[in-house]
Amino acid sequence: MTWTVAPEPHDSPAATALWRAYYTEVSDRYYLLHEGRRTDPAELDRETAHQTGAELTPPKGQLLVARYAGEPAGTAGIRLLDADTAELTRVFVHETLRGKGGGPLLVRAAEDTARSFGATRMILDTRHDLVEARALYTRLGYKETPPHNDGTYAEHWFSKALR
Repeated sequence: MTWTVAPEPHDSPAATALWRAYYTEVSDRYYLLHEGRRTDPAELDRETAHQTGAELTPPKGQLLVARYAGEPAGTAGIRLLDADTAELTRVFVHETLRGKGGGPLLVRAAEDTARSFGATRMILDTRHDLVEARALYTRLGYKETPPHNDGTYAEHWFSKALR
């Protein structure tokens, strides 16, 4: 089985389904940890509709979709914050496919995309409970930094020079 990664419109059927899967997982993990419940379906519908990913559209952003054996399996997005800085966002691989190389492949493809947009630095934020994500970023050369935003769910901030 092989992986492929390619740009895809943020509102394609595959991207929309992957966004919902991503949001469901991170939201459920948060609510189960903090409130002992899963995400309310109405909240999930409202938030996924509100956060469309439109900012992940060239020339200021890009959504990448990974496929495993031809099937949509994960995403990564970048958006330019300024001429030199891109933000990595929406990094996700379906749970059943984790450990098969998709995460590093997506992040590296996002870095290449950011470089092609002129960025020399990639930043990101994540939560404390997303330990797998933090381990992946560290393994790929990201360094933890002081906060670069005040995001509600941001608890760890990372940066990497794109050389």
